[in-house]
Amino acid sequence: MRVAETRAVNRALRKAYGIGLCSVEELGWVSRFNAPRAPDECRASASGNNGQHSHGQPRLRDRLCLLIRQYHLDAGLVKSYAADYCGTASLRHASRDQVETFINDLAERAAKDRDGLVCQLNSYAKQHEVNS
Repeated sequence: MRVAETRAVNRALRKAYGIGLCSVEELGWVSRFNAPRAPDECRASASGNNGQHSHGQPRLRDRLCLLIRQYHLDAGLVKSYAADYCGTASLRHASRDQVETFINDLAERAAKDRDGLVCQLNSYAKQHEVNS
């Protein structure tokens, strides 16, 4: 009961102050992955289902957030890279399948060659500055 009350209070405070982060304790799916340590926080969805679809898989946005935090990547550069990868003007114009493919590829590249990925992301730095 105490845990449920603490979670409810935390959710209410985050909603009241417009904080789009949730604690790892609220993300039940994190412990099922056999990946390096997950970050302390990740974006929660506004739907109140702890960032999961009904079948228990994390939302794409949450998976991307975890990857960015886990591998200490620049979120703006990842967003620019994602749009380029998907062949769209911005990430919001990409289809769900395109974004899912991008996230899977990003996870694989980050795990195998983080330094190479960071180097590629840095090539988007000038584009990101111009667009900002």
